Amino acid sequence: MFQHSCFDPSNFYHLTRCKVMNATKYLSLFVTSLAFACTTQREALVGNSSVPPAPDYTQTASWAALPDQLDAADIVPKGMEDRQKDGEVDVFFVHPTIYTQQREDGEPWNADVQNAKMNKKVDDSAIRFQSSIFNGVGRVYAPRYRQAHISAYWLKEPELQKRIFDLAYSDVRRAFQYYLDNYNRGRPIVIASHSQGTTHTRRLLKEFFDSTNLRNRLVVAYLVGMPVEKNYLENIPPCDRPEQTGCFCSWRTYLRGHYPEIHQKGNNIVSTNPLNWSTDTLYASRELNKGAVLRSFNKVIPRVCDAQVYDGLLWVNKPKFPGSFLYNNPNYHIGDFNLFYANVRENALARVGYFWKR
Repeated sequence: MFQHSCFDPSNFYHLTRCKVMNATKYLSLFVTSLAFACTTQREALVGNSSVPPAPDYTQTASWAALPDQLDAADIVPKGMEDRQKDGEVDVFFVHPTIYTQQREDGEPWNADVQNAKMNKKVDDSAIRFQSSIFNGVGRVYAPRYRQAHISAYWLKEPELQKRIFDLAYSDVRRAFQYYLDNYNRGRPIVIASHSQGTTHTRRLLKEFFDSTNLRNRLVVAYLVGMPVEKNYLENIPPCDRPEQTGCFCSWRTYLRGHYPEIHQKGNNIVSTNPLNWSTDTLYASRELNKGAVLRSFNKVIPRVCDAQVYDGLLWVNKPKFPGSFLYNNPNYHIGDFNLFYANVRENALARVGYFWKR
């Protein structure tokens, strides 16, 4: 078993070293953690914990990425190019859980977005290693938001849990509305998210796109790292072809043969294979993997892993990269995007092209 900082499924984005509790070896992992400090200004209470002040999306400081400012979403590995200035579409990216520090009683359940040191950590991790996938596709917008603490996912108090996640979603919702009103100007939209980000963007799609005319501007949504049911949206189907638009892709990555603790066979969960962009069970060899981005962000490593859809999961054989023999965790949630970095980037660009032709 890993130490807490290693075990959390949502606080890893690049390979680094992390201790195993009962061993002396070090593992290469995608890792970062973001601890948000409390502020003196309080607005309300969630449970018995104070709530940090809401982000003001009229201020650029409330955005982790904007196309007209220098930020971590502009960075690219060697051989790739930041094309945001020429992008004909927008990308709205919602980052995963990075609020994973040990939480003490009375501390906020939702993260404070005004801590500059901690904001840098999210920028150097999720924004750099995930949102940068899309800077070759369009203009990247990524809001800061009062994300729920990782432990909120396992709360046994449904009402408290709902308030915590509703608060986080309220920020994402306001950010998206501000983006629509002030930045979008009628451009097509790609939605992208990971882990807790997907918890919120699936709601965003239902509220803003599913039954509105905005659906006509949806190029594709990459709802990665959280289960999304096939029938969750009435009018936006799962993508089952690489050229399909107005649809969504979703996957959760595990070692072949591994089932998560909470998993029902025969489920109704969407799983997209990011090597062939199909939802069927056709095996895709590692030869189709055009490149992962790991700890050395500047280097794209091809043929790292294969992929195959199985019963709502994405199964891969053990990835091959420097130091991978030390990594024995069967849960690859940490690399849902990064293991397929080049394939996702290429696919998003292709779907944009098909969008303009439809």
